[in-house]
Order: sequence, then C-alpha cells, then structure tokens
Amino acid sequence: MPGTKEIRAKITSVKNTQKITRAMQMVATSKMRRAQERMRSARPYAEKMRSVIGNLTEANPDYRSPFLQDRPAVKSVGIIVVSTDRGLAGALNGNVFKQALLLMRQWQDKGATVKLCVIGAKGMAFFRRLDTPIVANASHLGDRPHVKDLIGVVKVMLDAFRDGEIDRLFLVGSEFVNTMTQRPTAAQLLPVEAAHSTDLQEHWDYIYEPEAAQLLDALLVRYIESQVYRAAVENVASEMAARMVAMKAATDNAGKLISEMQLIYNKARQAAITKELAEIVGGAAAV
Repeated sequence: MPGTKEIRAKITSVKNTQKITRAMQMVATSKMRRAQERMRSARPYAEKMRSVIGNLTEANPDYRSPFLQDRPAVKSVGIIVVSTDRGLAGALNGNVFKQALLLMRQWQDKGATVKLCVIGAKGMAFFRRLDTPIVANASHLGDRPHVKDLIGVVKVMLDAFRDGEIDRLFLVGSEFVNTMTQRPTAAQLLPVEAAHSTDLQEHWDYIYEPEAAQLLDALLVRYIESQVYRAAVENVASEMAARMVAMKAATDNAGKLISEMQLIYNKARQAAITKELAEIVGGAAAV
C-alpha cells in the first residue's frame, strides 16, 4: 500500500484536475447558449434557401445552371467535412469521421475517386494520414465562424464541380439535436436535389431580374455557402454541448476518484497510527 504522503499528492493532483474540468464545463455551458442562438438564427435562412433552390430543379427556365445538372457517370466526388479545432468534446469528431469514412468507402466501392475539403484542425489532423487528397482546408474559425472565412474553401469545391473534376459534392457534419444528442449527417450539395413537393405545377418558373444566368449562378453559390456556414455554426453548438457533457462526466469521475483515494488514505493513516501505538506499547513492555 502506498504511503500517506504519496496518496495526499495524488488527491491534490486529482482535485486540481477537477477544478479545471469544472471550469471548462462552466465555460462550455456559457458558450453553448450563445452558439445555440446563432444556430437558430442561421437555420431559417438556410432552410428557405434550400427550399427555393430545390424548387428551381423542377422549374423550366431558359437557362440551366451546371450546378443543377445531374451527371449519371460519377467518376469523382468531393466531400466537405466539418470538424472542431479543439478536442475534449467526447465522441463528436469521431462520429463525424466515421460518417465521412463510410461515405468515402461507398463511392470508392463504386469506382469513384474522392477529394476532401476539411474544415477544422481535428479533421485535418485525422484525414492527412489517409491517402485521400485534401484540396482545401480551413481551421481556427473560433466560436463565431463567419461566412467570409469559408468562401475560399467553398469556391475551390465549386470550381472543381464546374470544371468537371468532381461529379458530386457532399457535406458531412454534426447536427445539433439537443444538449445530449449531436447527430452526424451527410447531405448532397451538388447537383441540387429536387424539392419533395407535390404542390408544384407542371410548368412554372420564377421571374428573374436581371437575366436568369447571372442571377442563378450567384444564387446557387450563395446557397452552397449558406449550407456550409450553417454546418459550421451547428458544429460549434454541438461542440460546446459535447464538451459540457464530457467535462461534467470528468468532474464527476474525479469526485468519485477523490472519495476512493480518501478512503485509502484514511486506511493507510489508521494503519500507521496502529503501528506506532504497537511500537510504543512494545517499547514500554520491554522497559
């Protein structure tokens, strides 16, 4: 059994760790509330954009954007993976990476090549170990990601799709469901999937001002940017929720460990006292 001095040192070390995890839990809780507010603000715009763009695939415009054209022969796909910059977020990143790897394997089994765009330092550290090429990356977006920080990497993937270097573009990230649940998701960005609506007329279209080609191309670019931005905002909210839960579990485990070591310390201290008393009694008897 270790001595009381060593046990006291371990208890002090665990208590210091517990203070850190409790502080990180409180910080994550505070940041999560603000992240949820930004997420709720971004969702309506992104969903409305998705609805409008989805309707365009059923319209009959004179101009057909390349972003709306389906390519039956898929030779290469692009995947945008959204991860965090920091760890200590439980299984959040691991679940997203599993979803991305599953999607990659599905298309590779069909004979297609895969190109990655990675957002987040943790994703970059994970996927750089694979043979899959990473054509664009962005990291250190902070707790308040901005669209301007994502325009560059999104443009790389859009240019690759427009030039025919990739035939499909997917987005893999984490969806914030609630504080305890963050669900990994994979969605197709390009070509844009049709809106699932039975109320649309057979022949209809929007009225464009200025011309359709100029407006549609710009609108579709903004649509992709909005979807990636929404994924980044959802990822921040998911990160803070996962970190809060993980740090609470670490704090509780530290408390249990302290209680166990305190019991061991008391037993060791009692054994030491008993030994000293026995030595004193033995010495007195000898005299």
